[in-house]
This record gives sequence, C-alpha cells and structure tokens, in this order.
Amino acid sequence: MKNQRRMFIQKTGMIGAAAAFSPHVLLSATNPKKEKLGVALVGLGYYSTDILAPALKLTSHCELKGIVTGSPEKIPKWQAKYGIEDKNVYNYENYEGIANNPDIDVIYIVLPPSMHAEYTIRGANTGKHIWCEKPMAPSVADCEAMIKACSANQVKLAIGYRCQHDPNIQAYMKVGQERPFGKVRMVTSAAGYFDGRTNHWKQNKALGGGVMGDMGVYALQGARLATGEEPISVLAQASTTRPEIYHEVEETMMFQLEFPSGARAACHTSFGINMNHLQVNYEKGWLKMEPHSAYSGNNGSMSDGTIINFPIENQQAKQMDEDALAIMNNTPMLVPGEEGLRDIKVVEAIYKSAQQNCMVNL
Repeated sequence: MKNQRRMFIQKTGMIGAAAAFSPHVLLSATNPKKEKLGVALVGLGYYSTDILAPALKLTSHCELKGIVTGSPEKIPKWQAKYGIEDKNVYNYENYEGIANNPDIDVIYIVLPPSMHAEYTIRGANTGKHIWCEKPMAPSVADCEAMIKACSANQVKLAIGYRCQHDPNIQAYMKVGQERPFGKVRMVTSAAGYFDGRTNHWKQNKALGGGVMGDMGVYALQGARLATGEEPISVLAQASTTRPEIYHEVEETMMFQLEFPSGARAACHTSFGINMNHLQVNYEKGWLKMEPHSAYSGNNGSMSDGTIINFPIENQQAKQMDEDALAIMNNTPMLVPGEEGLRDIKVVEAIYKSAQQNCMVNL
C-alpha cells in the first residue's frame, strides 16, 4: 500500500507537497562531497539536444544525470544515448520529485522564456541549484521573483550567458576596466541571424518571443560590458519586413544607449539580418570584434596591434564547469541572477521606448 501511494503521489505531481517538508538543507549537509555535480536538463529542444547535452560530455565537474520533458517519445533516445536511469526521468507534473533525488544537484532550465520564472521557482523549492537560459525572463518582476526564490531556498542561481565565460569576451571587458586607451566614447554592437521558421516560440509573444530578449541581449551586453556601466537612457525602434510571420513580436530592434560617463552605444538585433560584431571607440584608440558572440571563434583586434584570439574548446562546457565549481566551492557565480535582471530592466525600457516612440530614462 505504501508503494502504491508513493506511485500515486509521483503521478499526480503531489510530491511537491511532500518535498516542502523535506529538510533539503540537512540532506545536503550529510551527503558526501561529489567529484561531479549531477545536472537535469528541463526541456529537450534544440539547445538541450544539440548543444548542452554534448557539451556536458566535455565537462570535468558536472554530468548529465536527469531530464524533464513533456514529450514521452523523446525519452528512449535520451536514455540510450546518455545512460539516464528511469528514476531520473521526470515530466512537468512530477518535476518536484527531484527534491528527493540525490543524483541531481543542478536543474538547468532550457524552456521558452515565459516558463523560466515558474520552473526556476519550482526548482529552487526542491533545494537544487538553478541554471537558467537567457533571457532570464520576460519581465523584471519575474526576474526578481526568481532571485528571491533561490535566495530563500539557499541555492545558487546562474544565467546561461556563455559569452561571459569566453576568454575573448573577458579580454575586451578588461580593456574597458583598465582603460589603456582612455574612456569609452562610442560602442557599436550587433547580433542577429536570418530565421526562416514560421511557427516557433520566438515568433510567439505569449511564450516570450521577439528578437530583443533572444539575440538582443548579446547586442545589449556588448555595450554594457564594454563600458562597464549601466545605461541611463534608451531610444528604440522596432520593425519587421515579414509581417506575416512577425505580427506578434518584433523582427528587428535598433536602440541607442547613453551611459553615465557620456559614452553612447548604437545597437542592432534582428531575426532577419545576419550580423555579429562589436566596435568600441575610446579616447585614444579602438577595439573591434567579429564575430563577437558566436559559439566559437570570437576574436578581435585593437588599435595598438594587439590580437584577441584565445582558444576555447566549448563555451557551454566552460560555462557549466565554472558554474559547477562555484557551487562546489561556495563562491559567487560569474553570471548570477542579478546580471540577468540588469539586462531585463533595460529590455523593458527598450520596449517602452519603441512603443511610445520616445526616449526612456532608466
């Protein structure tokens, strides 16, 4: 009878109620320290299937141990390829059962942005650490709720900004910090590609679609990271060349930023234009990167002849390894929830500016 009752609880998702009374802090304190952290991927779309799962095979400090999916037909293939045990397979109803699974230490949210807040909060309530793909969430309120839930449950939260783990990106950030060419005067940043799909969450407003949250944060981060400052005003314009596809959300967004130091930025992002570059003009020189936010091969040059071309085997593997080490060593995440929140504050202002056709102060 006890076994039957437990099966019923798992099937109906009521395991979450039981987990609420489980002392996960005590359990984590008594578990032996692991050499590798077990990761469960939530959502088995393209990014999990083609990028994250293969990257996990390249990591040294974490490994794929579980999956959460609403598509039962995908399960056999994932189990065969990655050796995932039945007890580590979940759906969206019994997701909270992860609370009682010692194999899983980290939950990686790889869902459409509109679902990030719900599954981050539910995941944090299980006592597991959270990694969440970018954009962090569609709204500032969602981001703040995610941060609050992780803090309340004493778990770490990292946002999947793979680029900030790339030594080539870190190199141009260092130039902005050390100022060998003086202050930043102007930044031009662009991120986009031609998306030929017609029925994807990226074209669906309710799912958090639109180019600004997806590719636009790369252009925005280019300006923020190059200056090392947060913008104080924004002027934006949204447009589309394919209204039959992009009638709910924007296909292209252009936006100008002003920073406290007086630096300016002109940023572009699009699902209709291939572009991936960054140029920073300083008082006494310049820095160029192209590509700027690719999965591999980001490189650049400076006006003094310096070349930026650090080798990196796999951005996502480096990202996950460094985030795993931060958990294991109880050190700060390189890209915590607060960093994702900073972007979404600007993204909200960009949308407001585009809708009202006016400058918005932050």
